[in-house]
Amino acid sequence: MKIIFIRHGKTAGNLEKRYIGRTDEPLCDTGKSELSEKKYPECDIVFTSSMKRCIQTAEIIYPDKNIIEVSELNECDFGDFEGKNYTELSGNTDYQKWIDSGGKMQFPNGELPENFKKRCLKAFENIVFRYKNFEKLAFIVHGGTIMSVLEKYAVPKKDYYDYQIKNGDGFITDFDGKKIIILEKI
Repeated sequence: MKIIFIRHGKTAGNLEKRYIGRTDEPLCDTGKSELSEKKYPECDIVFTSSMKRCIQTAEIIYPDKNIIEVSELNECDFGDFEGKNYTELSGNTDYQKWIDSGGKMQFPNGELPENFKKRCLKAFENIVFRYKNFEKLAFIVHGGTIMSVLEKYAVPKKDYYDYQIKNGDGFITDFDGKKIIILEKI
């Protein structure tokens, strides 16, 4: 099965390098324009998180496709870091502890990264099992969601942060039910 992973287009928060997880930001004009200028691979069906930025991205890229929203694919809850950027968090002791943990510590008043990854993986696994008769699935989701799936399934094995991608970019992959082979970067 071919699986296309695409990170949503840019939002105002992305332009300012803010932690935007649970904030339901729409795409900004720059994000919409960049998506419209790029060519994306065809697919049979599209899955998105329930966040505006992912849904709007899917509507721009695949206007004629069936779009299925799956809230379990939503981005991580960044808790007290939500809406802030690294400059604003500089000097924050909780932020420094989180950085020192390699991004593994729970966000203060937010989600534990390990629980976020498990949530995303469970949703991904349920979708690919349920839609196994389709040839090409597209996931238009968040960077963290893509990183979670690829960290577990992609070969050769890499770290979570090795799969970071820019807004509007993604991967065309092949999934055999056990491993993901990245065929091409979008």
